[in-house]
Amino acid sequence: MKKILAAALAAAMTMSLAGCSSRNSSSSQPSSQTSSGSSSGSPSSTVQPTDTAKGGKIYYLNFKPEVSEIYNEIAKTYQEETGVEVTVVTAASGAYEQTLKSEISKAEPPTIFQINGPKGYASWKDYCADLKDTELYQHLTDKSLAITDGDSVYGIPYVVEGYGIIYNDAVMQRYFAIEGAVVSSVEQINNFETLKAVVEDMTAKKDTLGINGVFASTSLKPGEDWRWHTHLANIPLYYEFQANNIDLSGDATNTISFQNSEHFKNIFDLYINNSTTDPKLLGSRQVADSMAEFALGQCAMVQNGNWAWSQISEVEGNTVNQEDIHFLPIYTGMEGEENQGLAIGTENFFAINKTVSEEQQKLAEDFLFWMYSSDKGKDYITNRLGFIAPFDTFSEDESPSDPLAREVLDWMGRENIQTIPWNFTVFPSQTFKDDFGASLLQYAQGSKTWEDVSSTVTNRWKEESAEA
Repeated sequence: MKKILAAALAAAMTMSLAGCSSRNSSSSQPSSQTSSGSSSGSPSSTVQPTDTAKGGKIYYLNFKPEVSEIYNEIAKTYQEETGVEVTVVTAASGAYEQTLKSEISKAEPPTIFQINGPKGYASWKDYCADLKDTELYQHLTDKSLAITDGDSVYGIPYVVEGYGIIYNDAVMQRYFAIEGAVVSSVEQINNFETLKAVVEDMTAKKDTLGINGVFASTSLKPGEDWRWHTHLANIPLYYEFQANNIDLSGDATNTISFQNSEHFKNIFDLYINNSTTDPKLLGSRQVADSMAEFALGQCAMVQNGNWAWSQISEVEGNTVNQEDIHFLPIYTGMEGEENQGLAIGTENFFAINKTVSEEQQKLAEDFLFWMYSSDKGKDYITNRLGFIAPFDTFSEDESPSDPLAREVLDWMGRENIQTIPWNFTVFPSQTFKDDFGASLLQYAQGSKTWEDVSSTVTNRWKEESAEA
């Protein structure tokens, strides 16, 4: 699995990293929880704490709202083992950069924070410590994936993730059993034309299937629209960069033509016109709404990533069985997409704040390595967070057990399948994404044409790139 993992990661990060989903949360402010506990004596970790690690305090600014409670548990366990108090503050969905700007200027700034690729490093390089001598970096499976500048290392990837169209096979099997169904198996859905035909036929038969719509709500509430302005947009822009041999590490990404705009429109229209919610009402929908609709069996499909299993499984009244949850690639009508796979990569890189004391930096290094090397830490990473970890400290049998993580691993191992890399780490800014999302909402509500949306994308990309 390690070889597959390294290869998929290398494919997913095609840029030269020289030089950090925002996920579901309805909170408008970061939530702060300080874990507390007493030292339990000698730690069971493979990391032995330094003298300073017998006490002390560090602060982690978490990027992932959907797993904030798990990080709080990790912090409590770590304090019990080492005496080091870890404060976990979680930024609201879509507000990480804004929160980091506010927190980093405080008297007690984050010790550990996240940068999302070369663009993130460019914004925060004055705060990023060199991590090349840390234990965590020494165990990174493929060191070319780190964020580097010269001989120094400033960001370490901590998870591999994948996203696509999640489907409930129980609903799909009901559809296949209907006389006159467009196809008889999911395996026959390998391009946009077939996907569209199936989805529209399922919409016509939704009462028979017992669903309110084929797709879950397209969440377009500001801050909840990252699945479209970032993850969905990555697909057509990957093909644009590939067709034009764009060097993603250079200035060639300062402008785009959005030449595959119509392909984005293809799938976006399919989503909003065949969903549980009227397009004009999507401005009030959040990611949590979408995942609840899927979990309760109100729809058959939803675009999201492997991190979504925790959201689905924790919905009260969840009807989706683990064996029924699977992925389809996001087809948009591109030539040759029959061999397209999931979008797999990372935008998540740990950084340590070089403006805090050397003692705190060392405490941060120890905490990060403990998470990815100790038995307890690895159990949290694999079985609670569901991370596919890119480190050689994990054995072959220490891969996540949740169904969506297993699906990502399955797609990573398929032959003759083209994984879509995560190129959205070169998107110019959060402001660009917010403006793109606002235009998508206006389009869904009928107050903007698609030509207006396309113009917003190309113009705001260029303007925000110039500001970088």
